[in-house]
Amino acid sequence: MPRSVDYNLRHSEKSCNFAFVIPNTYRMRHQVNRITDSNLNRLYMIDQIIDYNKTFVEQKGYEKYITDKYPDKKLAVLSCMDTRLTELLPAALGLKNGDAKIIKNAGGLVISAFDSAMRSLIVAIYELGVKEIMVVAHSHCGACHMSYDHFHHEMIARGVTDETLETIQKCGIDLHHWLEGFRDTPTSVRKTVETIKTHPLVPKDIVVRGFIIDSETGALEEIM
Repeated sequence: MPRSVDYNLRHSEKSCNFAFVIPNTYRMRHQVNRITDSNLNRLYMIDQIIDYNKTFVEQKGYEKYITDKYPDKKLAVLSCMDTRLTELLPAALGLKNGDAKIIKNAGGLVISAFDSAMRSLIVAIYELGVKEIMVVAHSHCGACHMSYDHFHHEMIARGVTDETLETIQKCGIDLHHWLEGFRDTPTSVRKTVETIKTHPLVPKDIVVRGFIIDSETGALEEIM
């Protein structure tokens, strides 16, 4: 989202509705196919990716990746979105396109029984035939020691107001919990594994195991 866009947050005490108002200048700017940042005088990275994608499709680069939606290994992997794992994780696990459902978030966590990671795992089990789940955290994870206090400072510096944050809190969103990381990686893995295993919607025959992958070598350590 361009930095020039301002969002006005409206809060109703009864309904806790959030309305985002987008200025006309933003709409007009996005009618242009290619958007440049006037401060940097270059294309956005997304525009460069769009250019690459056109060539990729024209040259039929997709052909070697063709598969279907069902994971051949009946496996789901919950891991971290860390960029070091983008290629390392599937390579170290011996996974190719179509082998597994890979679900990623900050830290490779299930932070509550009905969060988006858990929802994805439930869909993978019942809709896509997954029978085994690997929880794979990694060494030197940025989510370790992550805290809302740090994010609060950064948000204020980027233009988010305390009024907005207070409104979100009044709507029942605990930002301290939502943006909290963990202090100990093995303990975090055990907690996520236990949350999945004991979830009321997860069948008892689903295998769930936890690991920490070395962010450099790809070596796996199983966490018992």
